[in-house]
Amino acid sequence: MDETYQIYVNRLVELTLPSSYPSQLQHIHKSPKFADGQVVPFPGYSIITPPGAEDPDNCLFYQHLESIQNQLLLQFPPELLIPLPAKSFHLTLADLIWDRDYKAAIAENPHFESQLQECIRESFAKYQQSSFKELGQWQLLGLLVFPRALGVSVVPKTEQAYEQVLQLRRAIYQNLGLMTLGLEQKYYFTAHITLGYFNEIPPELDREALGTLLTSFNDQWMEKEPQLLTIKQAQLRQFKDMTCYQRSTDWPSIELSRE
Repeated sequence: MDETYQIYVNRLVELTLPSSYPSQLQHIHKSPKFADGQVVPFPGYSIITPPGAEDPDNCLFYQHLESIQNQLLLQFPPELLIPLPAKSFHLTLADLIWDRDYKAAIAENPHFESQLQECIRESFAKYQQSSFKELGQWQLLGLLVFPRALGVSVVPKTEQAYEQVLQLRRAIYQNLGLMTLGLEQKYYFTAHITLGYFNEIPPELDREALGTLLTSFNDQWMEKEPQLLTIKQAQLRQFKDMTCYQRSTDWPSIELSRE
């Protein structure tokens, strides 16, 4: 289901062009993952890179994102964006299950979580049969507007970096055990790190000015040394809401390259 390298890069570039922001900003809504500015339960599992607080290899990258987040909050309309804690910043490599589907799964199958862990362990073992040796590096591209969230997009520096992630996703989504559990790929891969979720959208919001602001941030990055995210490890993580991603030490984890 995922795209070829060039099609992926072209799509991400198009999403961060100034011409794309006006239409994207017309469709933003308040996120249901927060109420009165406070996070609400939204449980599930996903495959992610280690969160910023646990990823020393990308310390400078996440510090840069936190700086961007702070600057945005200073310039955005008050309370429009609910920021995520920088320690939770991460890249989702494969969505698995969340919210109502997750609640239904554990209600119907008392062994669901242990079976899920075993399936991911099998998928990681299958991925290890690949021959990737170099660390995959991804470059900060620009701000990305989702209907209910704002993030930054990243694109692979090389085709091999993209192929690494693709092979991992295939090993996960083509796992028959996961399919039996009712888990399947639902979205094209759009590599991003979420900075925050939209709060109530004021009727007087100046979307044109907001689009200009987002473009100005992207222009600044184009003039500077590229900010790079090294995708070194993938982990199965459980979340109870959008601010905390946890795992036990015996849960599946994999190094994406063999140096």
